[in-house]
Amino acid sequence: MTVFSAEFVHELLARVDALTKEVASLRAELADAKAALMASEARVAELEAENRELKAAARLSSRNSSLPPSKDGPGAPPRSQRRPSGRKPGGQVGHEGVTLAMVDEPDHVQEHRPSSCAACEHPLASDGTVVGVQRRQVFDLPEVTVRVTEHRLASVVCPGCQNVTKASGPQHASRQVQYGPGVAAIASYLVAYQHMPYQRAAHLLSDLLGTPMSTGTVVALHEGLAQHVAETFEPVAADLIAAAPVAHVDETGFKIGGALQWVHSISTPTTTWLARHARRGKDATDHIGILPRFTGVLVHDAWAPYDKHHTTAGHQLCCAHLLRELQAVTDNHNHQGGAWCWAEQVAHAIRTAITDRSQEPEARHLITAAIHTAERLDPDLGGRLGKKSAALRKRLTARIDDYLRFTTDPTIPATNNEAEQQIRMVKIKAKITGGMRTETGANHFLTLRSYLATARKHTIQPLDALRAAAHGNTWLPATP
Repeated sequence: MTVFSAEFVHELLARVDALTKEVASLRAELADAKAALMASEARVAELEAENRELKAAARLSSRNSSLPPSKDGPGAPPRSQRRPSGRKPGGQVGHEGVTLAMVDEPDHVQEHRPSSCAACEHPLASDGTVVGVQRRQVFDLPEVTVRVTEHRLASVVCPGCQNVTKASGPQHASRQVQYGPGVAAIASYLVAYQHMPYQRAAHLLSDLLGTPMSTGTVVALHEGLAQHVAETFEPVAADLIAAAPVAHVDETGFKIGGALQWVHSISTPTTTWLARHARRGKDATDHIGILPRFTGVLVHDAWAPYDKHHTTAGHQLCCAHLLRELQAVTDNHNHQGGAWCWAEQVAHAIRTAITDRSQEPEARHLITAAIHTAERLDPDLGGRLGKKSAALRKRLTARIDDYLRFTTDPTIPATNNEAEQQIRMVKIKAKITGGMRTETGANHFLTLRSYLATARKHTIQPLDALRAAAHGNTWLPATP
């Protein structure tokens, strides 16, 4: 039997105690390390999610979001959602081209004779027999200048009662010196249709007409014409849209006086209405006054206030917006290396229904099956991407009837392109001029823009419509 001395036992116990403390310290360090590792892993997961979202945002373009084409970078994929048709580019067989053609009665004829014979140099300016004439016509502008018309308003004494009566004169000659309706039409055409700033329009008119033209004069001519159009055209247009079976609505931000306001577009295939308001939602549509009276089908981009506040109307949600949203989900899914994507199947179903409305039952089945499968199998991406994808599936499930409403009525379009085309002109104005300085100026621009867009839908040329309005005979769309 081995006997240990007291000193050895004491030393051994001291070493055991030290080792126990060291183990406890190492365990604490290990726990701290595990906590730090878990925090690092959580941070890595957070950064990976953020990285996915940033990459997804960088991949957004007009093809898979509501971004305008002007925001697309040089490497952006093609914008169009159309699939190849198999047709060659350019004009198709049977398409009638448009080019200059000779007229039977030219405004001016100028004869040209050779001065001498090319063989013997005999003079031919007045001698020789004409045996053939080759016709060539040049279409050109005459020199542009203003034509001054003096209106003399005679005051005549009545031979019977001796009362003096003064002639009233034409409406467009109310002052001693002023520009006429033709100049007012051109000025408004440049500002409202060609989106020129007032100052540049004044410079152009000064150079073109050879007479001084101030910016203030252009503003006055434009505002006077816009006020007349507002009084005569707007009530008719509002009633036509309110009574239409289908109307398209959209809205966009517009800087006015340096502050963000909203331009609302309400239009049909035959009538356009553009209006400004400081708000985007119900207050604006109530103030404009058309939608509260509307009982047809509204085509829009699924913005909630249209559904919430306009319950007397039916709704067709824009399939072009939906296809862009689905394309964004598909792009993110493919970037993650996934195989089957629910959004791709839904997009195929929507395109099938647009191409052939009779395929609505099959399209509805494909959409429903894709969403159910996605809810069961698709990985949850988490973060903003996952929430957007889930929200899109939820909206599709709840609003599938409104997305496919166009299949039940051939008069209902599948997209909101009609409203977007009108909004695009407003964005061009903002891009060129940076916005409007005053609400009054914005109202006048939108009034004339509505008038001209409506006239074009009826094949009325913009200048013809403006000339008619400037002469006090505003063109108006026919009431059905």
